[in-house]
Amino acid sequence: MSTIIAQEFQINHSKASSTSEEQIAWFALSAPYRNEKRAKSYLESKGVETFLPMRYEIVKNRYGGKTKELVPAVSNLLFARTTKSMLQQVKAGVKYLQYKVKPEGNKNTPIIVPEDQMEQFMTVCKNNNEQLLYFTSDEIDLKEGARVRVIGGEFDGLEGYFVKIKGKRNKRIVVHLPDLVSVALTEIEDGLIEVVK
Repeated sequence: MSTIIAQEFQINHSKASSTSEEQIAWFALSAPYRNEKRAKSYLESKGVETFLPMRYEIVKNRYGGKTKELVPAVSNLLFARTTKSMLQQVKAGVKYLQYKVKPEGNKNTPIIVPEDQMEQFMTVCKNNNEQLLYFTSDEIDLKEGARVRVIGGEFDGLEGYFVKIKGKRNKRIVVHLPDLVSVALTEIEDGLIEVVK
């Protein structure tokens, strides 16, 4: 991207108008073939705010040993906060970077995550906790879960669904981004949870 285009991007990014093409929003993006980190670096180099959920995992190295590494928590998923027109411009020359989409009518539309949902999701994911559990939309059933809010502690004000996780002894609070991903917190004391009415 030329310097002039990059400068225009910075100006337009900060002066988004009220039209849908120019509203700043969180877009869900696909970066297959383990390109999540590469896509994040590229977007940030163009001035785009990003979020890539990460977690520590034990992985085998090329010598047969095991090491603890920080890796993307969800394969093929990252988020960018910008306008649609600017995102189109920035990603135009990057074949591996695409929108995550959902069907609407007869076409697929880019998935946009509401600001409040994204803030809750980032609050849970930001410390890269190994105890967090990530699920795709079809791996967890939220219908049986009560809508709850955390009162006090590290996650004060956080809202989610209180559900039983397969293979886990106690229920956990799950923060859900529709059509994308759910993340289950570590166990929280019952006294810090209230039902949302």
